[in-house]
This record gives sequence, C-alpha cells and structure tokens, in this order.
Amino acid sequence: MLDTLNRHLVQPLIAARRRSRVFRHLKQLERTQFDPPEVVRARQLAMLKAQLRHAYATVPFYRRTWAAAGVHPDDVKSLDDFRHFPVVTKTDIRKHAAEMLSEAYRGAKLRTKTTSGSTGVPLVIKLDERGAQWKAACTLRADEWSGWRLGQRVAKVWGNPEYRHFGVRGRLTNHFVDRAVYLDTINLTEGRIREFVAAVRRHRPGLVFGHAHSLYMLACALNKAGIADIRPNGIISTAMPLHDYQRRAIEQAFGVPVTNRYGCEEVSLIACQCERHRGLHVAAESVYVEVKGAGSTGPLLVTDLVNFAMPLIRYQIGDVATLSDSPCECGRGLPVLEKVEGRDADYVVTPAGSLISGISLTENFAVLIKGAAQVQIIQETVTHLRVRMVRDPIFDAESERQIRELVLRTFGPTMTYDLEFVDLIPQEPSGKYRFCVSKVSAEYLKGLSA
Repeated sequence: MLDTLNRHLVQPLIAARRRSRVFRHLKQLERTQFDPPEVVRARQLAMLKAQLRHAYATVPFYRRTWAAAGVHPDDVKSLDDFRHFPVVTKTDIRKHAAEMLSEAYRGAKLRTKTTSGSTGVPLVIKLDERGAQWKAACTLRADEWSGWRLGQRVAKVWGNPEYRHFGVRGRLTNHFVDRAVYLDTINLTEGRIREFVAAVRRHRPGLVFGHAHSLYMLACALNKAGIADIRPNGIISTAMPLHDYQRRAIEQAFGVPVTNRYGCEEVSLIACQCERHRGLHVAAESVYVEVKGAGSTGPLLVTDLVNFAMPLIRYQIGDVATLSDSPCECGRGLPVLEKVEGRDADYVVTPAGSLISGISLTENFAVLIKGAAQVQIIQETVTHLRVRMVRDPIFDAESERQIRELVLRTFGPTMTYDLEFVDLIPQEPSGKYRFCVSKVSAEYLKGLSA
C-alpha cells in the first residue's frame, strides 16, 4: 500500500512542487526505448548535431580546438563523420574547465559534480537543470529493468549517503520519499553490517543497490550466516566491474539476478543491463558512445547529448569497452555494450578492523587534496599505506597537511603512510585503472565467507 501511494501520489506531488519534469521524461523514455535501431540512430544524430552547434557557438574551448583540428559542426552529415573530431581527456577538463563552460550559461544556477573517478583524477563538472532531470529519468527507467518499481524501498550499500549533506530536510526526504536504508561503506564493521541486515529484513526493500565489491562483501556475510530470507525484486551493481565470482555469490544470497549498471559522475548513466542480462543497453537518449580506434573494442568515448552547460564531447572516460552488433532479445532498439572493462578498486582494512570501500574513497579522499592531479592508494600492510600522486603546480605544503589530516581522519591514528610523487599512474595491462589497491583485504574478505 505504501509503495503504491509513494509511486502514484507522494513522488508526483514532490515533483510538481519542485517543477520537475522527471516523470514526464520517464513516460517518454519508456516509449522510445522500443523504437527500431535506425530510429534511435537518427534521433542520436539530430541530438548530436544540436549539441555540436551549441558547443561551437557558445563554448570557447571547442571553437578553438575544432578550428585547430580543421573540423566544423556542419561537417557532420552522419555519425561516422563525427570520428574526425578531437578527443577530450580528463587533463583537458582539469586544465580548461572554465573555458569549457558554455557562455550561454554563465551566471546561471547550475549543479556541480565533483568527482575523481577510480582513476584518482579530480574533476569539476557543471550541469544544467534540464539535463539533470533528463538524466534522472534515464536512470529511473534503467533501475526498473532490474525488477524494482518506483516507490518501493531501496537498500543502498554506498559511501557517504548524499541526504546527510542536506540536514533535517535531507533526512525527512530520505525517510518519506526515497525510503532508503544505507550501509555506509566508508566505515564498515561487522556490527554495522549486522544492523543493516536487520533493517533490510525489517523493511523488505524492493531493490538492493551498491558497488560490486560491496554487494559481494555483503553477500558473503549473508551466505556465511545462512540468512536466506532477503528477497528483493532487483539487485543493481554499479561503480566498478562486476566479476563472475561476485555475481554468483550475490545471486546465491538474494535469489534474484544481478543487474549490472555502468556510468560515471561526469555524464551519469551510460548503460545498463535489461531483464535479459546480456550486454548493457546504452542510454541513447542521453549519451552517444563510441570506441577509439578501428575495431569494436577500445577506449570508450562518451558524448553528453543533454548537458548544454558544460558539454563533454568525445570524452575519453578511462575505460575499455566492446560494442555489440547484435540486437537484444528484449526488443529494445537501444545500442548495446557487450562488456566494459575499467574502473576497479579494493577495500582498505583499517588497523581498527573496519573496512573502507576504495570506490568511496575517490570522493572522500582524492578530490579533497589541493593540487592532486592523480592519486592512487596502495595498502602495503594493515598499518601502512603508500599514497602515489601526480602533482600539479598548485600542490604545496598545505596539500601535504591535507593528506596527513585525511589519513588520520579516514584510517585512524595508527595508520602510517609514505607519499610517493610520480609522473603518471598508468592503466594496468587489462585496461583497468585501479585507484585503490590493497595487499591485505583479500584475506580479510575471505574470512567473511569462510
């Protein structure tokens, strides 16, 4: 009853009060997902042309770089023509963020996203409200592919819950509207896991959502304890690669297939598995994706089709992906990513015995250091870290003080560390970037499932 009221009354009323068009967008997206592939491609080409014209007219960075490359929006007659445009990197965004902001949105009220991703490269992205609402609708559509339905409770295995940043208002919104219960992955202990499991058994959420390795850790704890009565409608794994051994453990614990979702803070949702769980459908009404190079596998490039405040065009996100030529049996005409290999991170085990998600550390450690161009945390022992860092010119003594305080606050007073300055933190041979590498967490996590 409460789920139905939340879906059909509470959430629409809140949206209307906020003048949000998210649910109108959602209805439209539910129709367009079944358009034939040729219709989807034609729509993407039209949206791409509009974004290119806007960026050329209002974004100094693109006017300058496209002129240097000898390309112009009028050159794009087909999606293949777009391959001649230059690639945008994380370094470009860090160095030229102000120049990448659209002149049409200067002074406007914009959303700010601060992220480091698991590559440890801090970025600040501006997003206009219309684009944000459209992206939210795309995410809701994908979430419902898992079997969850809007209005049902959600259990989130996630670090630093966002609602806490909004005080009493945030807590009330979470309690009555979002109806989410959290297991904060910034400071995990066996006691907190037990409390979370008790809350989940009490509230019976329709969705369990979290980082792949956090869901796996929780599943191991449930399987070890013999708890088999938590049966949500859906499970969504996101933020990092979902390995086969993790999928098996999670599905054993919760009794439903895991839906693998892929995205990033810079452009939000990129792709998600549908109920068939074969490949990931691209959110084609929000982003256009391609791979760098001649084949179907390579570094993934993403173009944001709906953020006009700070357009990201042919943005090399840092992951490797494979495009699929085969349509999905579900009947959706959306493009499909066969697989994505990229961001990965371990847990850090603190001297006090708690766990900290490596993915959660990207936004609660790396982005807080002034002048850190790239960061990687390597846990050598339970009491010692090696912090590898690429510096930019503004890194100074204050930056080193920030690192000392962050290590103390995050890992406790008995954690020691070495600071190692390097010129580059490269990808691994697999194409993955590992922001956090722990040489001790594997044994600790093994104990959860023993």
